[in-house]
Amino acid sequence: MDLSFTPEELAFRDEVRSFLAEKYPADIKERAKKGWSYLPKEDHVRWQKILYERGWIAPHWPKEYGGTGWTPRQKFIFEEECMAGNCPRVLPFGLTMVGPVIYTFGNEAQKAKFLPRILSSDDWWCQGYSEPGSGSDLASLQTKAIREGDNYRVTGSKIWTSGAHKANWMFCLVRTKSDGKPQEGISFLLIDMKSPGITVQPIVSIDVGHYLNSVFLDDVIVPAENLIGEENKGWTYAKFLLGYERTGIAGVGRSKMRLEMLKGIARAEQLDGQPLIQDAGFKRRIAQIETDLMALEHTNLRVMSSSGAGGGNLASLLKIRGTEIEQAINETLVEALGNYGTPYDVNFPRWDRNEPPAGPDYATGVVAEHLLKRAASIYGGTNEVQRNIIAKMVLAL
Repeated sequence: MDLSFTPEELAFRDEVRSFLAEKYPADIKERAKKGWSYLPKEDHVRWQKILYERGWIAPHWPKEYGGTGWTPRQKFIFEEECMAGNCPRVLPFGLTMVGPVIYTFGNEAQKAKFLPRILSSDDWWCQGYSEPGSGSDLASLQTKAIREGDNYRVTGSKIWTSGAHKANWMFCLVRTKSDGKPQEGISFLLIDMKSPGITVQPIVSIDVGHYLNSVFLDDVIVPAENLIGEENKGWTYAKFLLGYERTGIAGVGRSKMRLEMLKGIARAEQLDGQPLIQDAGFKRRIAQIETDLMALEHTNLRVMSSSGAGGGNLASLLKIRGTEIEQAINETLVEALGNYGTPYDVNFPRWDRNEPPAGPDYATGVVAEHLLKRAASIYGGTNEVQRNIIAKMVLAL
């Protein structure tokens, strides 16, 4: 596949760069340097509204629903430039996950109600999939939704729910039938997080940050009009959604930016009086990561061009390699920091801090990112499960 860009694509890249230089707020950029996994919600909303006003908030959506009409290569360029500029990640739960489900399987009333507010970031979504006993084996979920006239009564719990403490809507898999195959009794509901009976409890992760949550649903009343598609067909919609999530998890642009950061640190750090980048063993490690990342980049472009944004079954391949490369970069970053990779400030990140961080500026946030992303090979479907999907759906004759 020819990855060289046409003159038109290069002009588009220049347009994106000019836009970012002019419109990306300097204060958000400064905070994002310390790691944007825990940026305040207000920063994400402000940046996403800037993209929305430009018409660039949903590159993967069809144009009739607010998409850009870009080619796959334009989408790739846009994502690359945003990551190179260390822009906050457009949070995926509304725009990348539930939005495509709604415009593909929802009715006209649901599209009219939800899609505009997803685009404008006026609604903030979280994902109600995993449960305490149902993670990789998601089809065994037990949260029940019982139909009562024009409503469902939902009881159960969800876990590892990213951003639930900030969200005002949840897209949720619920069990509406207990007999037969487990996959055939699941439905897809949209739940208002302000509904009585919902309790959100924080889960503090290994990096001492609050991003994850447990969500308890105790007799929560959900209007039946919030059912997406047909009852008991939610497994189909869930698989469709996960294709979008796993493609996004590949994170090529983010990894390229982090790799450049690694090279910069290796030039600054010393080993036996010489820059670390001059050590033959360390150079080999960086070369291997860069080679793997280039292969992932080519594969990602090929999948985007041939299968659309969802990526089909090859999304599992992108998810596996993307998260493995991301973790390899983070591990090597921590090692490159030497002594500065050991201490970890439990108050990170605090944007109002006046005291300087321990060590040089480039050490800030590296350990936090490394600890947080240990889960990257688990969320979105564990890499072990993704290998099973590839063996069954891609390699099987």
